[in-house]
Amino acid sequence: MAAAQAGDQRAYTRVLNDSVALIRAVARRQGVAVDALDDVVQETLLTVHRVRHTYDPSRSYDAWLAAIAARRAIDILRSHGRREQREVHDEFAFDTHADRDDASAGAERAEEAQRLRKAIKTLSPGQREAVEQLGLKERSLAEAAAQTGRNTGALKVNLHRALKTLRDRLHGES
Repeated sequence: MAAAQAGDQRAYTRVLNDSVALIRAVARRQGVAVDALDDVVQETLLTVHRVRHTYDPSRSYDAWLAAIAARRAIDILRSHGRREQREVHDEFAFDTHADRDDASAGAERAEEAQRLRKAIKTLSPGQREAVEQLGLKERSLAEAAAQTGRNTGALKVNLHRALKTLRDRLHGES
């Protein structure tokens, strides 16, 4: 490393190449998973490049490098730990989740929409009107009341009953 600090490019390349084994060993001792070892190596080599001017040639290069590698290994472990806390790894959900581009998913949605339209037609006139005004046309209670001439309380009750009926019919409970 002293030769590399003096400007010898070949010595610098050689010292970096020779450092990889020690970095990997330090990372493994820290408990870094095999699939994250390359991340530790890369981060350590970047740090070595950035702080190479701080190396003191009168001291051990391996100890200096091991200290840097241990810190980068801890950084990677913390990063992976934070990511594991935020992300959910559910292989079953991933495998069974429908793709948005999947043609069969589009056909399924169209079929479900058709079932919903048929179920809405079977509702009583008051319930159907509440669903159309408040759900499908997305009007506010005040707007729906003005449009239909009914009071807001009656619209709320009809919507509530309609949604319960639709839920029961679409999920086979009735």
